[in-house]
Amino acid sequence: MEPAKKIPKGAQQHVTAGPYSPVLEIECSKLIVISGQASIGHDGSVLGNDIATQTRNTLLNCRKQLESAGCTLEDVFKCNVYMVNLDEWDVMNEIYQEFMPEPRPVRTAVQTKLLPGILVEIEMWAAKK
Repeated sequence: MEPAKKIPKGAQQHVTAGPYSPVLEIECSKLIVISGQASIGHDGSVLGNDIATQTRNTLLNCRKQLESAGCTLEDVFKCNVYMVNLDEWDVMNEIYQEFMPEPRPVRTAVQTKLLPGILVEIEMWAAKK
């Protein structure tokens, strides 16, 4: 079976690009979209006060939401990352790379104000075959 996402032949990106794909070709029968996830525990408390801890917990929450729809992080083709401070970009990317398998999703990242105590929020789109 062919994967639900692949990088088209000839796709390229600049050498300073982060851990994301420049373009993906998607084939699916269902589209799964999760709302922005953050480092929030089931009781509503913010977990961690540094970008590494919050990125890890946020991605664990994303994975849990995807699993509820029968998907994994491998099925993700699009991510939007919202950060309070883009100066913490390298740390966020390091954790992100640990979680996201190749080919990595296309991705947009922006700096913005988030809810109190939240340093990073991530939303994902996945293709379900």
